Amino acid sequence: MGWLDIFRRRSSQLATNETRSSGTGFTAQIMAARQSYIAGTSDLAELTATAQACISLWEGAFAGADVEGTDYLDRRTMALCARSLALRGEFVALIRPDMLVPVADWDLSTVNGTPRAYRVSISEAGGGRSETVLAGEVLHVRIGSDPVAPWHGTPPLRRAAISAQLLHEIETALRDTYRDAPIGSQVLPLPDSSPDDMAEMRAAFRGRRGSTLIVEGVAQATAAGMHPQLGHKRDDLTPDLGKAQAVQALGAAQAAISQAFGVLPALHNHAATGPVIREAQRHLAQWTLEPIAKLISEEATAKLGGGVQIDVVRPLQAYDAGGKARAFSAMIKALAEAKAAGIDPGPVLHMLDHTE
Repeated sequence: MGWLDIFRRRSSQLATNETRSSGTGFTAQIMAARQSYIAGTSDLAELTATAQACISLWEGAFAGADVEGTDYLDRRTMALCARSLALRGEFVALIRPDMLVPVADWDLSTVNGTPRAYRVSISEAGGGRSETVLAGEVLHVRIGSDPVAPWHGTPPLRRAAISAQLLHEIETALRDTYRDAPIGSQVLPLPDSSPDDMAEMRAAFRGRRGSTLIVEGVAQATAAGMHPQLGHKRDDLTPDLGKAQAVQALGAAQAAISQAFGVLPALHNHAATGPVIREAQRHLAQWTLEPIAKLISEEATAKLGGGVQIDVVRPLQAYDAGGKARAFSAMIKALAEAKAAGIDPGPVLHMLDHTE
């Protein structure tokens, strides 16, 4: 009984002193902040050809970008940054005297929503290591941040979760159909004969995928609802995927994921011509990648010192060369007309500079 009393007193003390965190506490905030990272690596759509094609465009554009003002952002680091932003929505690298060290995983503490300190994990060939550093020692680029967690980025696939899930389910269904469905197999009705002859006939066709799969007699066909007087005709077992509209749903999901990455769906259209391809590339560079490049430039300027400029548009030639040629031709024509009319070309050039 003594042991029982001690146990009861101990249990009552634990119940009195026990403290639990609320739903809006630190643990809930950390779980919410890590939700996009977990969803970004769930293998729903990031391993599909559509997502990888868009990620490759990001990676190639940033690897070929012009970087001025620092030697830390070399082409290899820019490619890693682009891939991390596309898949995780953020890129974290440890600043060292001679290089940037990409970080595999990290935790952070904030003040007023701004990161103050990091606990980073760095991958090594023989095993990783962890370090605790201040925010000034870390280059942290984020896209798609939410006001609830401004220190955390959101990947494009997280913003298009329904489309990614739809694409994943459709591709899985098509894979299982082409793997397991009896495509090209047939049911061939034959006149009734002895069981031994029918068994030999079935054995002759067995194992031939895409050929006749089953041989049935007239009696079996009649029992299955096929009248023998209607003629002996083969029945195809290939599933009709057209009724499921799998191709249309697959195209819609691919287009939605492409738009989430800032890629116009017309870029993946087999009937697209040169002007459409150029407009799609220009749209990707000017409306998606160039603003991200400015975010990287701002973070690098604040952490690396000095002014850092990153240009994605010029290396990709994502500008209207024909429009510039027409504008230059119009300028030459305006200057010639001004000279012929005896007008000073200075104000004309000034006006053209302000209207360009």
